[in-house]
Amino acid sequence: MTQVGIIGAGHIGSTLARGFVERGYDVKIANSRGPETLADLVSDLGDRATAGTAEEAAAFGEVVVVTVPLKALDQVPVEPLSGKIVLDTNNYYWERDGRIPALEEKQTTTSQMLQEHLPTSKVAKAFNHITSGTILTDGSAAGTPGRRALATASDHSEASDLVASIYDEFGYDTVNIGPLSESWRVERDQPAYVVAQNREELEANLARATR
Repeated sequence: MTQVGIIGAGHIGSTLARGFVERGYDVKIANSRGPETLADLVSDLGDRATAGTAEEAAAFGEVVVVTVPLKALDQVPVEPLSGKIVLDTNNYYWERDGRIPALEEKQTTTSQMLQEHLPTSKVAKAFNHITSGTILTDGSAAGTPGRRALATASDHSEASDLVASIYDEFGYDTVNIGPLSESWRVERDQPAYVVAQNREELEANLARATR
């Protein structure tokens, strides 16, 4: 994998773009306002970064990060993501997204919603429970005592395996929660959400999660 598409250029998207570029990946990033509004960002990121439309970022990436407000999931292009692994950073903020009954009634998860929207893609939860300001600063080398851990979930083992590999590159251990139906354990208001924790602490916090 050498090319990463990023749909969404907010705090998480722009931070991940920088992290991937620093690790030697080529990145195409998109937002809802048009590639021209990302000129300063891609200039700052350097030659490995370009801006495009959501469709162009989706087509460009061998793996694609979707990091848009949950209310905008239906605007994520479907066809260019067919067969690809898609990393989902989304969280449900009813204050921003409006009330979503299926989430309010615990019938689904945000990642399951994206997987339903992208039926031919392989969605994995990633980077949703760490603040953007610490993604590039809290990582450490494999084997470091107390190394911070992050969780992933997917219905496709190859997708969760890829997330684990990316986490390691960014300096984090991985805890695999299992299928997307269990990804609620690492979402907003749960014990594991935006907490600095090592693998054992993360596993304990996931077990403490309640719905």
